[in-house]
Amino acid sequence: MLRVIGRFQKIAGFDRSMALASGALTALIPLAVLSGTVFGGEAADRIINRYGLTGEGAEAVRAVFSAEAASAGVGVFGTVFLAISVLSFSRTMQRLIEQTWELKPLGVRNTRNGLWWICALSFYTAVIGWLYVVLDGGRLGLAAALCEVPVTTVFFTYSGRILSAKRLAAATLLPFAICAAALTSAYSVLATVYLPRLFNSYASRYGAAGSVFGMASVLFGAMLALVLSAALGREVRDELVRIRQGRRPSQDEVRRQWDSIVEQTRSRWHSVRGQSPPHQSEDSHRS
Repeated sequence: MLRVIGRFQKIAGFDRSMALASGALTALIPLAVLSGTVFGGEAADRIINRYGLTGEGAEAVRAVFSAEAASAGVGVFGTVFLAISVLSFSRTMQRLIEQTWELKPLGVRNTRNGLWWICALSFYTAVIGWLYVVLDGGRLGLAAALCEVPVTTVFFTYSGRILSAKRLAAATLLPFAICAAALTSAYSVLATVYLPRLFNSYASRYGAAGSVFGMASVLFGAMLALVLSAALGREVRDELVRIRQGRRPSQDEVRRQWDSIVEQTRSRWHSVRGQSPPHQSEDSHRS
């Protein structure tokens, strides 16, 4: 557990989750706007039926995914912005893989693999959506969530493989993929419970923009589960290797890990406090 916490802090887990959520949101909204012309209200109806949205929450989602809103974003500029958004999201995911497994960053040199990953992500999203439509096992969708686990495991194994430019073997990525599949499926069930209240609350305050705020909150939770799965999967894999080699951590090593975690936490806390507004620091000096 100490190693997992240390790994999560080392990759700046909360910051990485926020970056992934922002990338997913900027890629999702243009995609929804551009696809609204083709699919009309179908995307909105699927979200509403999937999470049981009613009232102001359902109306806010329909407003965002409506064909009228989509017609404003269709064109060359909208298509270019969508391409830039999805490529940026793929590179953010690529950086998560590279930082977690301490690989040399490839940056834009891995763009071709990023495009392949985007295609796989689109196919994976379609399969998951189809599962929840066909296996509608009640409001929580437990049957679909269980069937989602093997599909998600395959997808994240492929994701780590392709985004690392095949520098990571499938066996190395399997613990991460299993953890990601389990945590994201559990999060999907929990989101079914609290998301309608969240959407209705935001919609009552902010109108149609409330659905965007709701999606941002949901995406952050999903990306946090993903980043935690990466840290957990990396440490599980390393622990399996150590067990196979007959190595066990000494008390000194455990103590050093704990001291490192405490030091990193203090460092981040001091850095956050150091970002206070200048007038506050001046007031403190005067007092």
